[in-house]
Amino acid sequence: MSAKTIVLSSDHAAIEMRAVIAAHLEGQGYTVLDQGPKAGESTHYPDRGAQAARTVAAGDADLGILLCGTGQGIMMAANKIKGVRCGVCMDTFSARMIRAHNDANMLSMGARVIGENLALEIVDAFLGAEFEGGRHGTRVDLIRALED
Repeated sequence: MSAKTIVLSSDHAAIEMRAVIAAHLEGQGYTVLDQGPKAGESTHYPDRGAQAARTVAAGDADLGILLCGTGQGIMMAANKIKGVRCGVCMDTFSARMIRAHNDANMLSMGARVIGENLALEIVDAFLGAEFEGGRHGTRVDLIRALED
């Protein structure tokens, strides 16, 4: 599936990186739903992650990209929303694999861990990969069953 709409969110630690990613995505023709803070005031990553995850789970965005300081906290919040499979990636191989093998519909990254250039490479790897199905589909079904 070629995603057309991407929800993008972050906490205060990643406002600048989020803007770079939004411009990158828009330059590639994606529609970006930016749900992150606009100013540097402190925000709560669980709120930001859950809001974006609900957007993906509801089908209002094809995929989501989340950012916080490490990528970990916002990912944990997103994964509490039924239907969301979000992985933290700090390299392109992992970004491809969470789409190809885990059918991840959200990507999380740490703005205090990686630089902007690598973040864009990770985004491209995530968006360029497609779910392989097969034995991986059986495993994703097992993950979905845990939600019930």
